[in-house]
Amino acid sequence: MEMNKLFTIGVLTSGGDSPGMNPAIRAVVRAAHTNNADVLGVVDGYEGLLNGEFRHLGVRDVGGILQRGGTILQTSRSPRFMEAKGQREAIRRMNEAGMDALIVIGGEGSLKGAYALHQQGVKVIGLPGSIDNDVWGTDISIGTDTAMNTIMDAVDKLRDTASSHRRAFLIETMGRNCGYLAAMTGIVCGAEIILIPEVHVTVEEVGKIIEDAYTRGKTHAIIINAEGSGHNTTELANALEAMDVGFTTRVTILGHIQRGGSPTAYDRLLACRMGVKAVEGLLEGKSGVMTGLKGQDIEYTPLEDVISNKRTANLEYYQMTRVLAR
Repeated sequence: MEMNKLFTIGVLTSGGDSPGMNPAIRAVVRAAHTNNADVLGVVDGYEGLLNGEFRHLGVRDVGGILQRGGTILQTSRSPRFMEAKGQREAIRRMNEAGMDALIVIGGEGSLKGAYALHQQGVKVIGLPGSIDNDVWGTDISIGTDTAMNTIMDAVDKLRDTASSHRRAFLIETMGRNCGYLAAMTGIVCGAEIILIPEVHVTVEEVGKIIEDAYTRGKTHAIIINAEGSGHNTTELANALEAMDVGFTTRVTILGHIQRGGSPTAYDRLLACRMGVKAVEGLLEGKSGVMTGLKGQDIEYTPLEDVISNKRTANLEYYQMTRVLAR
């Protein structure tokens, strides 16, 4: 390293945004400056890395962002970066800017990109940022808790109107191929049934459960359908209407509202802990790892292990939903 040259860390957010990314960026910047390192913010994810869209981030540049959802660095998906040619171009841009290391905040696809750079000699550490909680190697990802609270708030409101009109509400959550959001919110929202990718349930089984709830005297029914369950929410609602299960049915697809909003206290603290741990790791010479929550501690997991494994919903929680829906 050149005499008097600061160790420079790049930070980017990639893929789908999640509440808590801004607190993570803030933690990276302030932890770096505390340790006499410089920070370059990469605008627009891997696409910005390819285009050399960098800006210096000082401690004042990240003031007032703890409570903001989304990401001040913006994010995108970059098909160009998935090719070897694009990765070489990104590394060239990093070298031209004097960037010594990179912190990547994002989900499964973003961490695959981080591992690809690591394989080519780039010092890189990942942070799991995904509302779906589908990243292996951490108990929970940045943004998941906020998304669960958003879903819970929506379902609580829908239950009020469902009870008033004796209706069954089908509520679609995000999660891609992981049923974590649906499983956990199903418990805390008192759903009659949850539909997740990990467990196959037929339309007839759904109808029987909802009909039984009506027969037992319930004033409403809540069905939470994960987007990757294999059931189209609107088609399922139409099928239940045709089966005459007792309740009239209504559909609510929560969509991208689950991505937004001010991060919860839990997500802010988690993001801060992971961001500081990532900076410490780079300054200690670590690379090719992800910071993750395991129990009460933030630990490092090799990116190779992270991208080679799939995280799914805990089926004990799925069974708990069945037990509590009485």
